[in-house]
Formats: sequence, C-alpha cells, structure tokens
Amino acid sequence: MRTMPAGVQFILITTIACYLLQLAAGGAAISVFALWPLGSNFMPWQLVSYAFLHGSIMHIAFNMYGLWLFGREVENLLGRRVFLLLYFASVISAGLMQLLATGLSGGDYPTVGASGGVFGVLLAFGLFFPNRVIMLLIPPVALPARVFVFLYAGLELFLGVTGTEAGVAHFAHLGGMIGGYLVIRRWQMQRGRWR
Repeated sequence: MRTMPAGVQFILITTIACYLLQLAAGGAAISVFALWPLGSNFMPWQLVSYAFLHGSIMHIAFNMYGLWLFGREVENLLGRRVFLLLYFASVISAGLMQLLATGLSGGDYPTVGASGGVFGVLLAFGLFFPNRVIMLLIPPVALPARVFVFLYAGLELFLGVTGTEAGVAHFAHLGGMIGGYLVIRRWQMQRGRWR
C-alpha cells in the first residue's frame, strides 16, 4: 500500500488542526478568518484562511474524504508542487467567485470550508482519469469520472441559479473548478499535452 502523498497529507493535517483551533476559539475564528463579503469584515487573507474552517464535523469529514479520495492520484500524477498550486488556486478562485455571488445578492454572511479546493481536485481527477468508475451511494449508480464531474458541476450550477439548498456556496464550488482548470491547462500546455 502506497503512503499518502505529502501535499494531501499537509492539507489534511493542517485543515483538521485549524478546525480544532476553530472549535477552541469559538466565534472569534469566524470573525477573523472566514471569508466575509466585501465591505463587511473582509480582509485579503480570508481568500485562503476560510478553507481551513468548517461549519460542522460532517462538513470537514466530507471535504477531507473527497480530498483523500481524489487527491492522492492527482498528486501522484502532478507532483506535490503542482498539486498544491492546483488546490490553492481552486481555493482562491472559489473565494473570488463567492465574493462576486455575495456582492450581487447582497448577502452579508461568512463562508467557510475547503469545498472549492476539493472541487478543483475533483475536476482534475475527472480530466486525468475520465474512465475511472465512481460508485455513488444515493442512488447506487456507477458512473465514469468524467460523467460524474459533468453532472456534479451541472447540479451545482442549477442549485446556485435557483437558490436551492440555502447556506451552500454553489458558485464557490464552480469557482474552484475554474481555478483548477486554469492550473491544469497551464500544466498541460507546458508539457505539450494540451489537445
């Protein structure tokens, strides 16, 4: 059994440690490190720090499971440096998309969670391993990775546009995919692999 790649391991350990510190600090961590809309409590570092905070134990569990599930193979393919660039570019682009969405909607609430980074990694997995089968739990259906990613992105767009499932940053998830795509495109072009 291969060991967990260093980049995935770093993100997992750091995110879990920050979540424990968040629990100890209470609301102070949210007021300083969550991503607040422009004109509210926004500070530039929040475009990264929000990804290390989470709303609940289930929130962090799902995000870290997704990172572990898809990130290992992506990092083994890209290498640690490019993988971390992919992840943090996805986090930042997700944050920027969330700022745009809250600015347009007039929302004044904080955003937390690593979902934007995980969605960038998920996109990379779907692009690099398109025929890998992903087994869904509900409904119990097996889908090729490329189909899963396409359907998931479409669902996020639909939920974001319709305002369904309030409290979930659907546009941030799509923003994470955009950031991931830009890093992947650059990586492939540098190696003459872009088609």
